[in-house]
Amino acid sequence: MNDLCNDLLAEYDELAALCESLTDAQWQQASPFYNWSPWDEVAHLAYFDEAATEAITDAQVFQKSAQALLQSMLRGDEISAVARAHYDATPDRRLLPVWRARYQHLVALLRGKDPKDRLPWYGPSMSARSFATARLMETWAHGQDIWDVAGRRRPLTHRLRHIAHLGVTTLGWTYVNRKLPAPSSAVAVLLDAPDGSTWAWGDTDASDRVTGPALDFCLVVTQRRHVDDTQLQVHGATAREWLLMAQCFAGPPADGPAPGVRAQPQDRL
Repeated sequence: MNDLCNDLLAEYDELAALCESLTDAQWQQASPFYNWSPWDEVAHLAYFDEAATEAITDAQVFQKSAQALLQSMLRGDEISAVARAHYDATPDRRLLPVWRARYQHLVALLRGKDPKDRLPWYGPSMSARSFATARLMETWAHGQDIWDVAGRRRPLTHRLRHIAHLGVTTLGWTYVNRKLPAPSSAVAVLLDAPDGSTWAWGDTDASDRVTGPALDFCLVVTQRRHVDDTQLQVHGATAREWLLMAQCFAGPPADGPAPGVRAQPQDRL
């Protein structure tokens, strides 16, 4: 659990450092993710880091907050608008120290949990390990939107393995969430890790398989890129069907970008 929390904190800190480097104009620039600005992305992360802290420290308070959020969304409020209203008094980069305090406190709390401890969340409860992994995934995914605004390619790290593992293990969830029968055939996933090794899940002899860069797989399962805009090699109808709707995060079914909508950002001097 301590190693996982080290990775979670590193993910947070890397994104916070990127945010520090943004210009004032970039803080308000629309990203490819539903036109959210970097400020919207950070407000969203801070809002749910605050909710995660409530889930760990006071389950009853968290349940009340979760119910209030659900009611707000049922009224048609956008999740971005909820976070925006919550942090409306903290504009532009002044939100950064507030967010840092939120995530540092959250990571400290998670370090003290047993990996198997159950924590409430929006839907079924989660183990502390899964809870921390989900926060890492969400930070990475929303961080990608900010890297896209910055126009720079983010560093590749071993932390991608957490997101890739979540992407693989939520294959069934993707189908259940859409009220579709789970596929009967297994899908093997073999990814090129940043250090040159191979990360593998499933039966490597399966006819349905996904191979290619771990980064590309993570971009697809977090719905930041369409599979056709990546270097992934997809073999088999089931594998193809899955990656066209893969969703490794909670919430109602969501659709990722259409092909060509979010091209891979280029390095910029």
